Amino acid sequence: MNAKFHLALPCIEIEETKFFYVDIIGASLGRNTQKWLDVNLFGNQLTFTQAGEFTFDFKNYKLDDYILPSFHFGVIVPVDFWGKLYTRLFQMDLEVTTEATFMQDKKGEHLSFFVQDPNGYMLEFKSFKVGDDIFTT
Repeated sequence: MNAKFHLALPCIEIEETKFFYVDIIGASLGRNTQKWLDVNLFGNQLTFTQAGEFTFDFKNYKLDDYILPSFHFGVIVPVDFWGKLYTRLFQMDLEVTTEATFMQDKKGEHLSFFVQDPNGYMLEFKSFKVGDDIFTT
């Protein structure tokens, strides 16, 4: 089955969130009002609802020699897109973190980087060396 995901999240400010996902990341805008919006993130639906201030305790975990955020979500993209997006975001002087190759020379080897959205969510972009390795154990 090839299913799409839907993720609903609170946000601090709708216009800043819309600008980040549409103008910076390149996602397309779906249905929206002054208090919520849908974003088409590579065929998957993110819904942001303006909720004002909220907090999360960002606990981390260690993978190889990297400390990564436990609370994050992301998208798996082709390597050429991954490189172009990484370069573009880095040149925009955004805080792009943890650019790395994980599981090097093993099943599941992939490039990864994180960028923080205006609400404090960590968004990860991955590109697998072998596409079929995404769920391989």
